[in-house]
Amino acid sequence: MSKSLIIAEKPSVAQDIVRALTPVAGKFEKHAEHFENDRYVVTSAVGHLVEIKAPEAYEVKRGKWSFNHLPVIPPHFELAPIDKAKSRLNAVVKLIKRKDVTELINACDAGREGELIFRLIVQYAAGDKKPIDKPVRRLWLQSMTPQAIRDGFERLRGEEQMRGLSDAARSRSEADWLVGINGTRAMTAFNSRDGGFFLTTVGRVQTPTLSIVVEREEKIRKHVARPYWEVKATFDAQAGQYEGKWFDPKFKKDPNDAEARADRLWDAATAQAIAEAVRAQPASVSEEAKPSSQSSPGLYDLTTLQREANSRFGFSAKTTLSIAQALYEKHKVLTYPRTDSRFLPEDYVNVARDTFDMIANEDLPGPLRELSAHARKGLAEGYVKPTKRVFDNAKVSDHFAIIPTLQAPKSLTEVEAKLYDLVVKRFIAVFYPAAEFMVTTRISTVQAAGKEHQFQTNGKVLVKPGWLAVYGREEQQSDASLVPVEKGEMVRTEAVDVLPLKTKPPARYNEATLLSAMEGAGKLVDDDELRSAMAEKGLGTPATRAAIIEGLLTEKYLLREGRELIPTAKAFQLMTLLRGLAVEDLTKPELTGNWEYQLAQMEHGKLKREEFMAAIAAMAERIVRKAKEYDRDTIPGDYVTLSVPCPNCGGVIKENYRRFSCVGRSGGGNGEGAGCGFSISKIPAGRSFELPEVEQLLREHRIGPLEGFRSKAGWPFTAELRLVRDEEANNWKMEFDFGEDAKKEAEGGEEVDFSDQESLGACPKCKGHVYEHGTSYVCEHAVGAHVSCDFKSGKVILQQPIAREQMSKLLATGKTDLLENFVSNKTRRKFKAFLTYDKKEGKVGFEFEPRAAKTPAAKKAARKVAAG
Repeated sequence: MSKSLIIAEKPSVAQDIVRALTPVAGKFEKHAEHFENDRYVVTSAVGHLVEIKAPEAYEVKRGKWSFNHLPVIPPHFELAPIDKAKSRLNAVVKLIKRKDVTELINACDAGREGELIFRLIVQYAAGDKKPIDKPVRRLWLQSMTPQAIRDGFERLRGEEQMRGLSDAARSRSEADWLVGINGTRAMTAFNSRDGGFFLTTVGRVQTPTLSIVVEREEKIRKHVARPYWEVKATFDAQAGQYEGKWFDPKFKKDPNDAEARADRLWDAATAQAIAEAVRAQPASVSEEAKPSSQSSPGLYDLTTLQREANSRFGFSAKTTLSIAQALYEKHKVLTYPRTDSRFLPEDYVNVARDTFDMIANEDLPGPLRELSAHARKGLAEGYVKPTKRVFDNAKVSDHFAIIPTLQAPKSLTEVEAKLYDLVVKRFIAVFYPAAEFMVTTRISTVQAAGKEHQFQTNGKVLVKPGWLAVYGREEQQSDASLVPVEKGEMVRTEAVDVLPLKTKPPARYNEATLLSAMEGAGKLVDDDELRSAMAEKGLGTPATRAAIIEGLLTEKYLLREGRELIPTAKAFQLMTLLRGLAVEDLTKPELTGNWEYQLAQMEHGKLKREEFMAAIAAMAERIVRKAKEYDRDTIPGDYVTLSVPCPNCGGVIKENYRRFSCVGRSGGGNGEGAGCGFSISKIPAGRSFELPEVEQLLREHRIGPLEGFRSKAGWPFTAELRLVRDEEANNWKMEFDFGEDAKKEAEGGEEVDFSDQESLGACPKCKGHVYEHGTSYVCEHAVGAHVSCDFKSGKVILQQPIAREQMSKLLATGKTDLLENFVSNKTRRKFKAFLTYDKKEGKVGFEFEPRAAKTPAAKKAARKVAAG
């Protein structure tokens, strides 16, 4: 008997399909990798099972990247299994090739990525032979209720209907590969021209995202604080006191001055004059009170959930996604989290009521129990009803919003419970009525010296909490209401303060605000059609944005400091390079907007795949050609002038693309030739200088120890940098300083003389003596010509200097005091720890305070921090 093979994107969807089809198609038998009955075989991928790659002839090993191999534009793409998914891929391919399977049904997620996953699996199954000769039909679902699934099988789409979407899916994937590979290899080849290997990654989503952060940092650096003054007064009324702020009622926004405000005064004399004029004077009062309402925020998509979890708990986008995946896959208490929709299908009203019923009646753990009462009230009051704010098929994409499932949570960790609580509260609140307020605007007017001065006071009183009750805000906070003023009552200006302030630069991005910027990147696009194409997409997808940010951190384009994301010197250098090479389109969201516009046309049959891919190939060729045209020292850019003079001649030092160079005493030269010849690299041993670091080196002739250097063989190392006088060249040069003893050892492997040092203690490995040696503490038998021990520990570990007395204490007792200034390489956050000697591992490691490791989750987090 012939059967139809149904391929879903995820195992959970395959199970939903089986449950929905059982009543109409008969019971399914469960096998290791699939379900089967007389009509259907149902299996699934686990997301992407294969990835595209260039044919072997076009692959270039990392160490041999050069312009000679570029551009890489293969005539076709081959497929390779994703390592962790090989067993699942083999199982699906085996089912596709079964002789009794005569039809394939694509049940992957309804969207471009789901289409690509299915198409690549079927292509891989065919191998080098002709395509799989089995008809394909498409199941298109936007709702996962049993009835919606059964209805979907009644209206399966044909192959011709899906051709446009299939072409767009393949084209987007291959275009990302072509631009990413050629852009990355071209920029890497450019930066590696003088030797070494300086990996410089670019990508259609990664680079515009980085550009957003860099442009914000440029505004911060260029911002000049302007002093301004505010005038605040305290008024005495019969019922008590209230405050008001002076403002100009005639103020209008100035398009040329974004910092102007109605309550800002730009000179101290004017502010003082107003204060003197109104002090101790009577004031008349006018008041306007208006009712106001505030609806609850919409349901969560992944990006919104990541933003809120970052703001409230400090979770990174990657962490939030990981927790949400666990709640979905392991605990089965949340719906699919990798979604960009904040709405539910219109046939989900009953599902929502059933979910309310679960929350109302299940014995939820801990703080979640408080939500049961709100769920019971929602059911009793009939809050769960069809509304376009929640149920709208037109706004459901591949997946719907993140909501709780009918499964009650059991045994959640602390962080899982926090995230689950966020989703449940939002889910209940979205059905509750709007919160109602009374908003009062009070204007206190003082007539003084023939002039009228007005002060504004605002009050907001919660009248009905509505959805805010779900968040525990049943009552208005006491300081939000105003003391009453009787009609016609005159009040007295009791005190006046003039506050000197300064304008501030825009805030740095954190993960929450960067996710918002990525999601709304289409707003930065000027072209109407491209902006419209990006309206629903932004930069990346909810599923990939966290990985993009993590990638920028891993590649050292960004650093985390607390919750802020700060672009590094490497990031600024990449932006300078792309702008200077006139391939700035790689840095702008317009690139994604243009692609989305063309891919949408392709989906609707208005653009051929061949035309789009030819344009992408031309773009890749242009990127490589531009990179070949320029010399590294002639790249134009907005370069800085250092505040520290040239150590050789006292002239001005300016930055160019790859060096800091003297341009002479006037500073008016056009390159190194106009100065005395002094220059130093911006990227010694693969590590980019930050501006304060290079200025410290020039000022003090020494800096460090610094971490993050890499040898030509790729090994990381820590060292000091210093400027030394080169008498032969009559100039100064920069060199690494590993310590005199380490230098002697490296040069000749000679025995090291420790006779002038006092031993810090006994080596924990061989009982020899431990001494200072270069940038390390070492066993006397671990250096010299006859090495018999390998004990060594850095004098600086994760930016924490380790004093001699601490190393002595570790050797004597196995543990240092609690040290407070370690800085994680990965998160850039400070942490406290003891250094201990691990006998089993034979090396120095971390031990954390007991209070920080009470729970398994805390221990796991501590290990991650230690690993950096």
